[in-house]
Amino acid sequence: MESAPGAAGGEALIVRIGGESLALPPGTVRQVLRPRPLTRLPHAPPSLLGLANHQGTALPVVSLSRLLQRPEQPVGPDTRLVVLDRDVPVALLVDAVLGLNGNGTALTGLEALLARDFASLTSGAQRPARPVLAGGNGATPAGSEELALLTFRVGGQDYALPLAEVAAVAPLSSSITGIPRTELAMLGVVPFRGGLLPLVSMHALLDLPAPVTSRGEARILVVRLGQASVGLVVDQAEAILRVPETSIDPVPPVLTRGRAEARVEAICRVDAGRRLISLLSPARLFDDETAARLLAEAGQEAAMDESGIERGEVERFVVFRLGAERYGLPIAAVEEVARRPSQLTRLPHAPPYLEGLMRLRSAVIPVIDQRHRFAAGEASGGAGRIIVVNVNGLRAGFAVDEVTEVLAVPVSELAPAPSLAADGAQVFDRVVTAGRDGAMILLIAPQALLDATERDLLADLTTRADAAPSSA
Repeated sequence: MESAPGAAGGEALIVRIGGESLALPPGTVRQVLRPRPLTRLPHAPPSLLGLANHQGTALPVVSLSRLLQRPEQPVGPDTRLVVLDRDVPVALLVDAVLGLNGNGTALTGLEALLARDFASLTSGAQRPARPVLAGGNGATPAGSEELALLTFRVGGQDYALPLAEVAAVAPLSSSITGIPRTELAMLGVVPFRGGLLPLVSMHALLDLPAPVTSRGEARILVVRLGQASVGLVVDQAEAILRVPETSIDPVPPVLTRGRAEARVEAICRVDAGRRLISLLSPARLFDDETAARLLAEAGQEAAMDESGIERGEVERFVVFRLGAERYGLPIAAVEEVARRPSQLTRLPHAPPYLEGLMRLRSAVIPVIDQRHRFAAGEASGGAGRIIVVNVNGLRAGFAVDEVTEVLAVPVSELAPAPSLAADGAQVFDRVVTAGRDGAMILLIAPQALLDATERDLLADLTTRADAAPSSA
């Protein structure tokens, strides 16, 4: 049961910590909640347990036992969150709520205890302005309604970077060359676009446990750091999301510390606020001194113009796999990359390549299997991904085996694809050579692909109509 004891005005709320009953100062409590799932925040003070979603906002949850430096009890059926009545709400985790105006030792100096662990916290703290993400072309344009994010996992936690800040996404190579006498965060260098790319462990940067996922799932996120490129090693690249700016909140001041580098730029609410994602910015992953040292240890200053993404015009593509083949879609046409649902809504009498319908938040998306068109054979297993494409307002989901990378290609390296389709449909308009093996990736013209799919659907429906017996 949830309640709002703060409405009682001068009454003190009695809570239990360990075997002791404590009386919170009258008028300081806004609400009592049951415990809920928490999102861990890296580099937080020990007293901060994480963030909870409460009515669509990120609520910091602090252990009152840790704040008082008392032994902590395991969460049980009586455990509660006591939300303090302040400009920036904070919830205290307590072992139990005993009632109002009972017998208990008065808890004094609560604000001082909070300020001890959270340097910027004051009782009159105002809600900060909505953040503008730092760094180059990753800043949110004025007046824009949506922000494109690349979500990923590190240590079992969800994080995101602005998609505009990610130059490329690539599998973690086995040919990492270690650099002696470097920090724990520095993993080494790998070949990248004719040069060397320094790799940095996001586990070490975010002070998270060592990775437990398989190396095959690990990805390198290539981001710009000043005039250089750096590879951030993450456990998994999850999805591409486009979210409204209204779902992005600043990090509550209670989480800002006087020491240590700030890592999290904002908190993003997705799935109607049921899920919280920590939003990062490359500009705030390192301070200037650390960034310069990492690049110097990798010997990158002289080579960055060759090893990074060239300064000329580039196009970016989402590369996916169907069977043993890889294809690319222009990232501008990709609205989202999502996990394949466990079930799709089947349509009666639909052609076999129309797998069904999926619900993506408030929209219903047709899911199309392009295996027949791409001659990809049977599915190779695994969870799969759905690439949602939006061209001129027409939306469709393409079922693929795997999204392998985001590829940035200089325009000068793109070549026209030969027109070899038997029906004259030019679904692939360009090709690019990628990888050390010289393999080519066919690049899809999204409009042509959707047009061809629509033609197939119309032809199939016409054939079925012609074959149906006429009514008397």
